Amino acid sequence: MHAAQLATEYGRLGLVLLKRKPVVNMSDNFRARDIALKAQKKILSRMSSKGVAKVFVDDRMGSLLDNVYRLCKTYTQNKKEAEKIVKNIIKIVTKIGLLARNEQFSQDELVIASEFQGKFHKAAKTVISFFEVDFSYDQKFLTQLLTECKNLLKQIVQPHLTDKSLGRIDLVFGFFSNPSFLDNVFKKNSEYNEIMTKIIVDMHSALEQGEL
Repeated sequence: MHAAQLATEYGRLGLVLLKRKPVVNMSDNFRARDIALKAQKKILSRMSSKGVAKVFVDDRMGSLLDNVYRLCKTYTQNKKEAEKIVKNIIKIVTKIGLLARNEQFSQDELVIASEFQGKFHKAAKTVISFFEVDFSYDQKFLTQLLTECKNLLKQIVQPHLTDKSLGRIDLVFGFFSNPSFLDNVFKKNSEYNEIMTKIIVDMHSALEQGEL
C-alpha cells in the first residue's frame, strides 16, 4: 500500500468534515468535529507547514464519532471519560494521518499497515454481524480481534509517536475490548440498542465507502 493511499485512509478518520451541520442537543454540547479541529490545530502548530494539508473525514465518520461518544457516555455515566475516549481516537488518527500524508512510514511499516487495515475491516464487519444476527455474539473472538488490531497499530506507529500517544492507543482499545462492555452492548434488548443501531448504520455506510 502506497503512503498516499494510507494517508487517504487515515485522513478520512482524522477529522470531521467542517461543512457538516451540527446536531442540536440541548443536554450535551459535545461535538466531535469541534474537538477534531482543535486537535488538528494543536498538532499542526508543532509541525512545519511544508507538505502538510488539512485532513478531513466525511459526514458519515462525523456521525459515527458522535454516536460513539454517546455510547461511551451512556455506558460509563461519565461525560469526561466519554470525551477523553473520543478525543484520544481523534488525536491518534489525526497524528497517523499526518505521518502518512508526509510519507514518514517505511515500506515494512506500510506492509503492517495494510495488514492492520484488513484486520480492522474484519473487526468492523464482526461488530455489525454480532449486533444484527441473533446468537452470533462471541466475546472472546471479538476481544482477540481487537487486541490483534491494537498490537498491529502499535507496531506501525511505535517508532514515530511518544509513549503518551501509545498509551492513548492502549486506552481506546482497552475500553472497547473490555469484556463487560462488550457483553452489555451486545446483550439482547439492552439499553444500548438504540444508540448501537445508529452506530451500525454509520458503520455500514463507512464500509460501503471504504472508510473502515
